[in-house]
Amino acid sequence: MTSGRPVLVVTDMQNGFVREQSAHIVPVVVDLVHRWQLAGGDTLFTRYLNYPGSPFERFFGWQRLQSSPDIDFVPELRPYVDQGVTLDKRIYSPFTSEGVALFRQRRWEEYYFCGIATESCVLKGAVDAFEHDFTPWLIADASASHAGTEAHEAGLLVARRFIGPRQVIRLADIPLALIDLSPQSPPAF
Repeated sequence: MTSGRPVLVVTDMQNGFVREQSAHIVPVVVDLVHRWQLAGGDTLFTRYLNYPGSPFERFFGWQRLQSSPDIDFVPELRPYVDQGVTLDKRIYSPFTSEGVALFRQRRWEEYYFCGIATESCVLKGAVDAFEHDFTPWLIADASASHAGTEAHEAGLLVARRFIGPRQVIRLADIPLALIDLSPQSPPAF
C-alpha cells in the first residue's frame, strides 16, 4: 500500500515498556489504532530491540528488551499489528535507513506519533520527522512515559520547542477524516 496519507506511528507499545506509570495509555492507543484502521489509515508499529553491548547497556546498564516477552507488543494491540507495518529499530527513532526507505516507498509525509515513551522514542521520532521536512504531530494524550508524569510533561515541553507548539495535539484535535467515529468497539480480551 502506497497511500501518501498520514500515518499513525504507534511507538514501542511493548510489554517491557508498560509499567504502572504508562499502563493507562494502552486502552487509549488501542482505541485510536482501532478507529484509525477502520477509517482506512496506514499504521506503523515500531518495536525497539535492545542488544548486548548497546549504548543503553553500556551507558545506562539497561539490559531489558532483548527478548520475549519484553519485546512483544502488548496483547491488546496484536490484532491490529498485521493490518499495519512493523518496523524494528535499535535506536530511539524510526528514522533508520530501513525506516527512511519505507517512508519513501509509502509516500508518507505526515506523521501522527503516539505511544511510549513521550520524552524519548516518541519525541525523537517527531523531531526526526520535522528534520526530514515532514509534518509531525505528537498526540499528547495518546502518549505516556514509563518514568511517570514528570517525564511525560518534560517530553511535551521539549516537543513544543523542537517541532512547534501547535504540533503537540490531543486526540480531539485529530482531523475527523482520519479516524472512524462509529460506535464500534475494539475487540475485548
